[in-house]
Amino acid sequence: MGPGLLIKSVLQGSFSLMVFGWTQVVMDLQPLIVMITGEGHLHGFTHTFPGAALIALVSALTGKYLSEYGLRILGVAPLARLTIRWWVAIVSAFIGSFSHVVLDAVMHGDVQPFYPASLQNPLLGNLSVEALHKLCLYSGLVGAGLYYAVRIRLGSKQA
Repeated sequence: MGPGLLIKSVLQGSFSLMVFGWTQVVMDLQPLIVMITGEGHLHGFTHTFPGAALIALVSALTGKYLSEYGLRILGVAPLARLTIRWWVAIVSAFIGSFSHVVLDAVMHGDVQPFYPASLQNPLLGNLSVEALHKLCLYSGLVGAGLYYAVRIRLGSKQA
């Protein structure tokens, strides 16, 4: 979620962190099923770019409505502002699924991001796992700080 927070801080209302997060969950349903059943390829088709594109579409379609409902329950914004535009849901889901493939490909040897064109994973080991975790943590911290700084700045201009 760290990179998602950074993207949200830059794009603000043009990016849905809720849809992005939902996409992360949907991406890992297949590995969860493999871990529970012990059957299948841990990071299978869902962790390829074609699989990520399909998951992005499903996540955008379901995540738009689930996110709007969740935001209403949480009382995050007035009801009139709780509509997530379709293009925002789609962009957020695609960023979520494709970034998930890239980040997992860097640290997991069984990810084949370019399947079926290639079974190779040229992203594996481009960063150490420790550096990857730090990248995610620091991008989240910077993103949260920037998000609130922008919100405070915009709020002071509106007053």
